Amino acid sequence: MKKRTAVLLLSCPDRRGVVASIAGFVFQHGGNILHADEHGDLDSGIFLMRVEFDPAEFDLPLGDFAKHFSPIAIDFDMRWRLALSDYRPRMAIMVSKYDHCLVDLLYRHKGGELACDIPCIVSNHPDNQPIADFYNIPFFLVPVEKDSKQASEQQLLGLLDRHKIDFIVLARYMQVLSNDFVNAYPRRIINIHHSFLPAFVGAKPYHQAFTRGVKLIGATSHYVTEVLDDGPIIEQDVARVSHRDSVEDLIQKGRDLEKVVLSRAVRWHIDNRVLLYGNKTVVFE
Repeated sequence: MKKRTAVLLLSCPDRRGVVASIAGFVFQHGGNILHADEHGDLDSGIFLMRVEFDPAEFDLPLGDFAKHFSPIAIDFDMRWRLALSDYRPRMAIMVSKYDHCLVDLLYRHKGGELACDIPCIVSNHPDNQPIADFYNIPFFLVPVEKDSKQASEQQLLGLLDRHKIDFIVLARYMQVLSNDFVNAYPRRIINIHHSFLPAFVGAKPYHQAFTRGVKLIGATSHYVTEVLDDGPIIEQDVARVSHRDSVEDLIQKGRDLEKVVLSRAVRWHIDNRVLLYGNKTVVFE
């Protein structure tokens, strides 16, 4: 069993004394800092930090942390949140027909690599029902038709709300979500796009890459925003291709990338290692 820890994530205007104030607060209340990572963005003047500490001898109830930490947060104009390592967020997986990312996530989850609960798998096609049944996870079919997309999204939102979902993973869910849906889960929808963004956005990126004659293909996992394929990037990776590769070869190589890139992004999100600012992320690995 891993030790129970508390993770403080924060961002604020960069100025002297931030680190000392945070370390002093944790020390004064009996906490023991286990890991501390920080980044100062010179262009924006924003400071970002992740502090993981052992709260075993912390002299404040963690439920009262905000009340006692607020003076420091106000002084430094911080945006912050406190997360506990033993909380298992509830993740919904949305998928269409392609199963490679879904199977990879479920395998890693079963092996204990993803410290979350998966109350449901949702799809607009019935193809992946057997996979959900194999892993004993409830599967919900919500078809999406062009003339009734809004009704389908309302059904989806109701389903996610009933299952108390914390965040959503689009494991090759081949539908563009409406702004209303995205805004219901701000910065809590993780997508995998089968190209090295910002190149080849939209549909059939492997075909676009083949036509362009690229020598590298990639995959990108990002948070979903109102702008298609333009959300803050969490993770990316690439593979080399050559003139000998067909479109089908690119697709096959790309699927291996998609699985790994998505699983990394999901794990880092669950482990509270991702901080957002503007349209960027800092990932403290």
